[in-house]
Amino acid sequence: MSDRKQERPGAREPACMLCRRAEADPDMCGDKLQKGGLCAHVFCMFFTTLLFQQETDRGGLMGFLPRDLLIAVWRAAQKCCCVCGQSGATIMCCMENCDRWFHLPCSKEGGCGNLYVTPFGSFCPEHRPEQEVEATPEPDTVCPICMEPVEDRKTFTTLVCPTCKRAWFHRDCIQGQALRAGAFYFQCPLCRDRGEFLVEMFILGIRVPFRQPAWEDNDAFADLGVRHGQCNARDCLYPGGREEAEEQGLQG
Repeated sequence: MSDRKQERPGAREPACMLCRRAEADPDMCGDKLQKGGLCAHVFCMFFTTLLFQQETDRGGLMGFLPRDLLIAVWRAAQKCCCVCGQSGATIMCCMENCDRWFHLPCSKEGGCGNLYVTPFGSFCPEHRPEQEVEATPEPDTVCPICMEPVEDRKTFTTLVCPTCKRAWFHRDCIQGQALRAGAFYFQCPLCRDRGEFLVEMFILGIRVPFRQPAWEDNDAFADLGVRHGQCNARDCLYPGGREEAEEQGLQG
């Protein structure tokens, strides 16, 4: 049975029980699942502190059991988000002795870091991983993805390739590229490095899905592999004529 449930036309959109948002950035929070009166974003569940996925999804969402989800909601009601100041924060900074909590949708606005890989750790703005590479962009440097100017230094929203140190890009731009390319084709827009670049982006909180690139969906480029099998010249010069040439597959 699907975890998703269609709403009746005109019905109010249900909110995620963990972040309390009916609408949130799907690139950050993932799909919103509904089942048995439960409703939560995929990554709100994975990042929620002390909420663990079980081997079965019977009666829950993707292995997160109803009782565990309700306990997480109860715990969050006592925690205030360090970004928006509202209660209901489900994610605690992973740094030892740090007691900052936040909502997943607030993390981008507040400059928090989320690692989209097991064990799905999160960090507050003060403790989030930062790039160690020593580099400064040249004047008038633009992002190679959107071709708009970048900031004049490394920040949460402006990143640099750790390999070539020449490719500077906006976080949103490289995040979009990561979602389209997937882990198998994600690389630096300039130097095409994959190894060091992929690891760095993971650490910086870029979500890179483990799947084939989006451009492979629905055989989008299947026509490129089809050989042209018809002579389109007004006067076919093949000695045997147009029909015989087509039968022998000589047109290319």
